[in-house]
Amino acid sequence: MTAAILQLIPRLDTGGAERTCIDVAAALAQSGIRALVASEGGRLEEELRDKGAELIKLSMASKSPARILANARVLEKLIRTHDVRLVHARSRAPAWSGLIAARRANIPFVTTYHGFYSARTPLKRWYNSVMVRGQAVIANSQFTASHIETEYARRHARIITIPRGIDEDVFDPARVSARRIQSLRNYWGIGARDILVLLPGRLTRWKGQRILIEAMAQLEMPGVKAVLAGDSQGRGAYEEELSAAISGAGLDGRVIIAGHVSDMASAYMAADIVVSCSIEPEAFGRVAAEAAAMGRPVIATDHGGARETVISGETGLLTPPGDATALAAALNQLVAMGPEGRARLGEAGRRHILARFTRTRMCADTLRLYQELAQV
Repeated sequence: MTAAILQLIPRLDTGGAERTCIDVAAALAQSGIRALVASEGGRLEEELRDKGAELIKLSMASKSPARILANARVLEKLIRTHDVRLVHARSRAPAWSGLIAARRANIPFVTTYHGFYSARTPLKRWYNSVMVRGQAVIANSQFTASHIETEYARRHARIITIPRGIDEDVFDPARVSARRIQSLRNYWGIGARDILVLLPGRLTRWKGQRILIEAMAQLEMPGVKAVLAGDSQGRGAYEEELSAAISGAGLDGRVIIAGHVSDMASAYMAADIVVSCSIEPEAFGRVAAEAAAMGRPVIATDHGGARETVISGETGLLTPPGDATALAAALNQLVAMGPEGRARLGEAGRRHILARFTRTRMCADTLRLYQELAQV
């Protein structure tokens, strides 16, 4: 029987953790290792299977102690019957099931910190601690690694920093046709002479859409337009709030709420400037890395993982969290650079990302850790 690695993730919807899970599963399958993923599933199920991995459907998102224990029993049986050599959890609830199952089966247990968890009470802190109870915890940035070291001084696991990697095959300017780019600009109502500012990310307050709206209101450049690209994911009230803010600022037609965009490579290429203005630190910040890989200058918030993916003044600009005036000034600066100046920043950004933050490098480092711990 072929040795297997089992990854655990609550759902397979669009997100950094889900994308990383699929990337690693594909790398495992290409290496001749059986890639299993236990999850409730989601919109990325078909892609996971297309990459050669196998989906085991379980209620992995539930925080119910009874469900966590029931899942642990299922996972333990799965480990023993499918020659699973290592369990890798990417979220807390499935991590508890995975930890119990891995200990019972006496195999290594690994986690990845994809974000940060609040711990206002001792019970919540104990619940979060499952992420550092295995043989190793992967941090998706140096910022995340520092956070883990501060939060868990008496941790069990050793910390391995493996930065999130963007898909260098998908996010390659040479692979995006002019037709795809123009199609999106036409769909959004962006004219040939308009300068497009793109803010990708699900519509949730901490992603900072309100900050960009406020910054756009301070620009005295009618030819600059902004697109907010992302799902509302049940946050209809916030989307209505954004629409009201756009109208209230007199920005109808200049700031567009575009909804989900499936072709992000073309979206980045359609933009002249990409913004990531999260008001809370992002553990890694996929938008900044993907946009830079597409040769686009990035304005990001000066905290979290963005400090690693954006070199202010060289590949883009960093602005203080929640500061719409600073963001407006940064937008003015990049607009004033003209196409050639923005292109120079974009080219430097692409070099920076390809040297440090690719899917190939991330998967190779992850599989090397699996080999070290489980000899697969």
